[in-house]
Amino acid sequence: MTIFLYCIAAAAVLIYLPFLVVGYARVSVGYDISAPRAMFDKLPPYAQRATWAHQNSFETFMIFAVAALMAYITQVNSPVAMVAAIAFVVARLLYSIFYILNIPLLRSLMFAIGSLSSATLICFSIIQANN
Repeated sequence: MTIFLYCIAAAAVLIYLPFLVVGYARVSVGYDISAPRAMFDKLPPYAQRATWAHQNSFETFMIFAVAALMAYITQVNSPVAMVAAIAFVVARLLYSIFYILNIPLLRSLMFAIGSLSSATLICFSIIQANN
């Protein structure tokens, strides 16, 4: 069951993966420390997409963290739930890559898999809590 905690930690780290790309692009265009957010329009398209992937990672992490903690607290011990937690992490890694590379169909598929993974954990937790 500690897999849920490891997956939360991995997902938290993955939030910043796209930001590494943004950081590289900011340095490439000339980083303006006085107005870092104003640089967005100067960034190349791949870095703009990386910014969006970074922002979306925060949004999806909140739901996943709650779902995985629910599974941990209710002691869900299902292989399906464990696969769902791992699938979320893998899908979020691929989501960022596909977003930065501008492959919308695969990006959307990874978003759907991540969302389904969180929903699966929530459902398993509710079922476990009611038993």
